[in-house]
Amino acid sequence: MKHKVLIIDTSIMCVWLQVPGKECTGKDGRFDYESVSKHIEEEVKAGAILVLPMTSIIETGNFIARVEQNRKELGDRMADIIIAAAEGTKPWAAFTLQSELWSEDGLKSLANRWKETVVSEKQSIGDASIVDVAQYYAALDDFEVEIFTGDGGLKNWEYKIAGKKEERKRLRRERY
Repeated sequence: MKHKVLIIDTSIMCVWLQVPGKECTGKDGRFDYESVSKHIEEEVKAGAILVLPMTSIIETGNFIARVEQNRKELGDRMADIIIAAAEGTKPWAAFTLQSELWSEDGLKSLANRWKETVVSEKQSIGDASIVDVAQYYAALDDFEVEIFTGDGGLKNWEYKIAGKKEERKRLRRERY
């Protein structure tokens, strides 16, 4: 039985937490608090595991630090999510599952791939690290991966990853 992994991007995390100035994301602002909350709730009810990439932690925290109103409330909510992810409290995947991505070899691999995609696709290092997280889970036999994002360029990587399972397994063995 496949488990679904829902990787939460910064844009979605900010909408979900209701960070001022980040109330919607996606083409034509199609993701607002209600649609994001509904999607996450439906996925969790269906058994999905939520994954919080390091990039989403850092970037969301940076946005929260810059707001004038509700900073304490937002910070508390974000901290609670980080702690739940660190502990692997359902529905969050244990953050330690991503630890090999932050090893010396993992970081070298990220850097080498990113120096190509930054030129060819103008990909940010944050997006490249989220793609690494998606590829990590996709290489495991029993996971279906969704990158939940309002960023079309990042979402496209979800489709590039799909259908390349054997290649991903080989690359994962070589990298880690």
